[in-house]
Amino acid sequence: MRRVLYEPDHETYRDSVQTFLRKEVVPNYAEWERAGIVPRTLFTTAADLGLFAAVPSEYGGDGVDDFRYNAVVLEESAKAAVWPAMAGPSLQADIVLPYLLRLTTAEQRRRWLPGVAAGTTITALAMTEPGTGSDLAGIRTSAVRDGDRYVVNGAKTFITNGINADLVVAAVRTGEHPHRGLSLLVIERGMPGFERGRNLDKVGHHAQDTAELSFADVRVPVANLLGEEGSAFASLTGNLVRERVSIAVSAVAQASAVLDWTVEYVRQRRAFGAPIGALQHTRFRLAEIATEIELAQHFVDRCVLELNAGTLSAVDAAKAKWWTTEMQGRVVDACVQLHGGYGYMLEYPIARAFVDSRISRIYAGSTEIMKEIIGRSLDLAGTGPR
Repeated sequence: MRRVLYEPDHETYRDSVQTFLRKEVVPNYAEWERAGIVPRTLFTTAADLGLFAAVPSEYGGDGVDDFRYNAVVLEESAKAAVWPAMAGPSLQADIVLPYLLRLTTAEQRRRWLPGVAAGTTITALAMTEPGTGSDLAGIRTSAVRDGDRYVVNGAKTFITNGINADLVVAAVRTGEHPHRGLSLLVIERGMPGFERGRNLDKVGHHAQDTAELSFADVRVPVANLLGEEGSAFASLTGNLVRERVSIAVSAVAQASAVLDWTVEYVRQRRAFGAPIGALQHTRFRLAEIATEIELAQHFVDRCVLELNAGTLSAVDAAKAKWWTTEMQGRVVDACVQLHGGYGYMLEYPIARAFVDSRISRIYAGSTEIMKEIIGRSLDLAGTGPR
């Protein structure tokens, strides 16, 4: 079925993204995987590609805030089997940048946006803590007002771009109320008391740095407060809609790439005197996979359009996120099986997809949290209108 999501400008951009990945990322990917981090120059070249084009022109961007361009990057990174390397730049474009565009003052924009647009300033979002994951009300990192500063104490973990980041948008507790007591502070590289722990050794996504962060009496200027004090809960939950759509786009793209690799493999691999693609089991299993992917693709495309229009609900984003990531897991597992022993060899992209895809069902809210969001919307206790 023909997709109707993209316009000619997006397809022209796709050509540029393919060239960028082929020249800048694919030749270096294995080295970055071994290093456990991408170089800072990847962000500057990504800026040249236009990944941070949503920044207004007066601050060095193009002022083009169309998520379809971001989706093209996600799709092509999956096809090129280098998605983990692009996770950091994509997080800056898809997840952190919306905070800096919507919540900053004019003075903050002048300070931060030019560097973000150029890729010389790298950003991170710090929500998760050692004892708190999807439950934002459980955040304990504290920020106590002291004159024109906040004194920040606490720790964050599993922070993407945590090693490379110059600006960390941190969720902190400024009051006791579980929701109205949360605020967002931008903590900057070099502030005394701000320390980075180890680059965490993950099952997959080895090319993307994930770090522990600690704050010991970090004195952060009140001028680094994003939005109003106590308003972070609404900002965080609102922006999670975009983050979950981003993950859904990537999940479908990675599943589609895995299917393509497997179709090519079963055409060539022979058993019992014929290609294994000729076996009925292989045909039936790949028919199921192709159908699931296409059905998911059209739902996610609709989510992208509604995200652009500002009409996408948190419930629909949750549906997209859990369904597509669970589907991705089923697809990757089945395709590893069809590759046989070669599917377990890391020189094959299918094996790397196997380890890289598992986190999709956990980050930005686990499958169980997504189902809870959807279940609550059904008003199963009959306490109010749906």
